[in-house]
Amino acid sequence: MKASLSVHPHKAGEAESLPRLNVGFVLCWRFTLCAFANFVDVLRLAADEGDRSRPIHCRWKVIAPNMQPIPSSSGVEIQPQETFGDPTRFDYIVVVGGLLDEADRNADQIDAFLRQAAAAGVPLVGLCTGTFILFRAGLMNGRRGCVSWFHHKEFLSQFDGLTPVSDQIFVIDRDRLTSAGGASTAHLAAFLIERHIGRAPATKSLHIMMIPEAETGDTPQPGLTLDIRASDPLVHRALLLMQQCIDMPVSIEQIAKQLNVGKRRLERHFREALSCSPFAAFMNMRLSLVHHLLENSDKSIAEIAAECGFCDSSHLSRMFRRKFQVSPQELRKARPSLAA
Repeated sequence: MKASLSVHPHKAGEAESLPRLNVGFVLCWRFTLCAFANFVDVLRLAADEGDRSRPIHCRWKVIAPNMQPIPSSSGVEIQPQETFGDPTRFDYIVVVGGLLDEADRNADQIDAFLRQAAAAGVPLVGLCTGTFILFRAGLMNGRRGCVSWFHHKEFLSQFDGLTPVSDQIFVIDRDRLTSAGGASTAHLAAFLIERHIGRAPATKSLHIMMIPEAETGDTPQPGLTLDIRASDPLVHRALLLMQQCIDMPVSIEQIAKQLNVGKRRLERHFREALSCSPFAAFMNMRLSLVHHLLENSDKSIAEIAAECGFCDSSHLSRMFRRKFQVSPQELRKARPSLAA
């Protein structure tokens, strides 16, 4: 599905030698280096022939409130190339988030610049927790934003009443583009390259980076390791949603509604992909986590029951014995000592 996206036009009379894509990067304090690197490398490889890295078709600048080096979450620092200035010199402003407990450094200046860019009609991109920054600045009203499954609960705690998209790798909602971070930022960058320069440069960039092919925005996020796996995208996305609320299970009706499908359609996909119902798959997922915690933690059975969405220890024990033919207590007694 193609999203509507209006790019800020270049000023009349500018030379035809201008790049077809010009991006300004705003790096938050302790930003995620891989999210930035994946995105900018797709631009770099698409900007020139081969791997020569000349900024011909694309150009990019790291901009900031001042010229102080900006540390990434890994400790590697990036030197800004310019201060903020006029945002309309860029086709997109890309904000790269990082560690949530350190995102307030320069927050007022960053938020003010992003609001200035939005008011001028420059599309805004949020990478990793950059989506949080866009919401914080009040720039996502009425728009969907993509957040990694890993930060789903933090988002809910910070933005009461809002629900992020945590089952796709990126989301485009008009002039806001948001990505879950990590490798997904390369796919979002490739989307922009294809739109502004062409499919061949986008494909070339990904292939040089050893990424087999471009993924669309609705590709499911990989999420945590699942004992239950499915190639069906709808089933996979449903499983990821189940993971995100494993301690407070939601109904299958609610999951279907969030996926914009009917309950019967979702059940049909589960039967075809996994030979079981969504409810059974959800229960198996929770019981597998119980099994893991019994073997690999010293949490009490009551604590595990609460963490895995069971109303009490008795309910957990009944369901666990039904699946594994042994009680939680018997399994724990039989395990090797964790200190061994």
